[in-house]
Amino acid sequence: MDFPSTFGFFLSIILVLLLAQADQSPFIYNFCGQNGNYTANSTYQTNLNSLLGSLSSPGNDNGYGFYSSSVGANSDKVNAFGLCRGDVKADDCESCVSQASDPLKKACPVQKEAIIWYDYCMLRYSNETLYGIVTTFPAVFLSNVQNVSSPEEFNRQLKLLWEGLITEAAAGGTDRKFAKGTNTTASLVKIYGFAQCTPDLSPEECTQCLDAALEQIPLFSYGKIGGNAVAPSCILRYEIRNFFYPTSEASAPSPQLETPASPSPPPPSGKKNNTSRNVIIAVTIIVSLVLISLAIWIYLRFWKRNRPPEEADEVMSAEALQFEFESIRVATHNFSEANTLGRGGFGAVYRGRLWNEEEIAVKRLSRDSAQGDVEFKNEVLLVAKLQHRNLVRLLGFCLERNERLLVYEFVPNASLDQFIFDPIKREQLDWDIRYKIIVGIARGLLYLHEDSRLRIIHRDLKASNILLDAEMNPKIADFGMARLFNIDQTQGETSRVVGTYGYMAPEYVMRGHFSVKSDVYSFGVLVLEIVSGQKNSSFCHEGNLEDLLGYAWNSWKQGTSSNLIDPMLRTGSRTEIVRCIRIGLLCVQQSISDRPTMAAVTQMLTSNSVDLPVPSQPAYFMYSHGIGSSSDMSLGFESYSGLTGSDQSKSHSAHKPIYS
Repeated sequence: MDFPSTFGFFLSIILVLLLAQADQSPFIYNFCGQNGNYTANSTYQTNLNSLLGSLSSPGNDNGYGFYSSSVGANSDKVNAFGLCRGDVKADDCESCVSQASDPLKKACPVQKEAIIWYDYCMLRYSNETLYGIVTTFPAVFLSNVQNVSSPEEFNRQLKLLWEGLITEAAAGGTDRKFAKGTNTTASLVKIYGFAQCTPDLSPEECTQCLDAALEQIPLFSYGKIGGNAVAPSCILRYEIRNFFYPTSEASAPSPQLETPASPSPPPPSGKKNNTSRNVIIAVTIIVSLVLISLAIWIYLRFWKRNRPPEEADEVMSAEALQFEFESIRVATHNFSEANTLGRGGFGAVYRGRLWNEEEIAVKRLSRDSAQGDVEFKNEVLLVAKLQHRNLVRLLGFCLERNERLLVYEFVPNASLDQFIFDPIKREQLDWDIRYKIIVGIARGLLYLHEDSRLRIIHRDLKASNILLDAEMNPKIADFGMARLFNIDQTQGETSRVVGTYGYMAPEYVMRGHFSVKSDVYSFGVLVLEIVSGQKNSSFCHEGNLEDLLGYAWNSWKQGTSSNLIDPMLRTGSRTEIVRCIRIGLLCVQQSISDRPTMAAVTQMLTSNSVDLPVPSQPAYFMYSHGIGSSSDMSLGFESYSGLTGSDQSKSHSAHKPIYS
């Protein structure tokens, strides 16, 4: 038996034993939000403590396991939701919601919004309105490690089960939106599942949330015997064992689905029962620790020394995201030319469609690319840990048959450069859209630099690495060049400089020094390109080839910044556009210390009350004296040889747009 199967077997035993503690709901996940922090002993903290202390009281319960209340006013107002699984009895529901508050406050001690999920309940609070708002982020997806024997048949029956459950749950009233049921495969495998939304949602909003969760389950649980998707507004779960709560109070299942037999309720509580339960808990903990220790020993003794090559070591943390090669091959029609979205220095990108109809983009790294292995590992390790609306989402990967595949969400509107530098498509980008793109990129970078659990320097921020979704929201892509920093580290250096001419900060080009301010510089170039509609490397004014940064700087000094504005921008606030030009100039200043952080940039963009500093001269002269003033190629050099020649630079060739 291999390690995953052995470990899964022991985990299954442990899970069953732990569930014997009937009054303790297993913890799933918690998340601390990004809506700011409160200070100790503030009014907000007082309101939060008061709200969480009273949320599970009968007055806040709708009678069906949904608790909703708020305390305070204006900026000190705290809103909270508590939601129990629809099949959990009232006493355990109240206990679960009540006991969730202390762990959540400890996990998120100063954040103004937070959420925690247990198997039986969810608790959520925020300084923003919660009621009637569909929220699908953050989301957590869990998967059993064991595979089913006939995945195609299993997934067909699972899909039918979901269709019935989602329809029934969405049709629930304003008190409860919950449905549970079963379906059976041809090989007599019974699938148990449930779907639930917070009852404040409309039927359409509930369906929207559950459909969004359903789209993700196959990516994490394809062909597995169990999976769970939890989001703030809805939950989906399925298993091949009966995991329904043992009570007769559960809601009636859909008439289209087979009704599972409900186990008898637990015996009445009493001193003897409590003593027995305490003994069970003590024995369970001891046995669990022994089994966990045994599983770890098996891992270290047998499986680890027979592991795949070195790259599998580095992607072990992302194993839950691994796709089978066959499923990707089918999704992309055997990587057909018709499905090709673009080709870059490290391979081709293909459009695909999974069995659940979700569209994906598959980056297939070239087998003969010396840099491919490094970039593959880098992207998997970094991007799999990142979750933000302005970052392209890595859905999974594949290491099989000497193939290295990255599976991304499909972003329909390709990359920013295909719009902003196209004389026809550029007309589609009015100022509102361009401003939204600028702010979205800033928020994505701020997340990378400060708000994620990691500190990441992208190092290759450019228009072709900004993807646009159906609503023209920007998503930063391509983390093959990214570097991971310790949370307290501020800068680094390298003898291998990689990136794209025109976007790289001067200290990075000349000395290999990079920091968050290197990305700030690239962002400033992007802002000026978005405003002008022209490339930094080939900026043209009145028929003359000039330097974009230099022209922007001179125009600002002379009070003629409006000359830089794209003639296609016939609407929009000129004051706001000129303000963005000034922000762009602040980002590309020669002095590293003068450049603002992305936190300051985001504040400048979103608040007109913030006074902008006076920018100093940008570092544009570096790109106007014969070192690549007209290139859009990547740069690479080694410390002992200066700029690379043609042979070396070939291995450092630029990423072309991921969707071109």
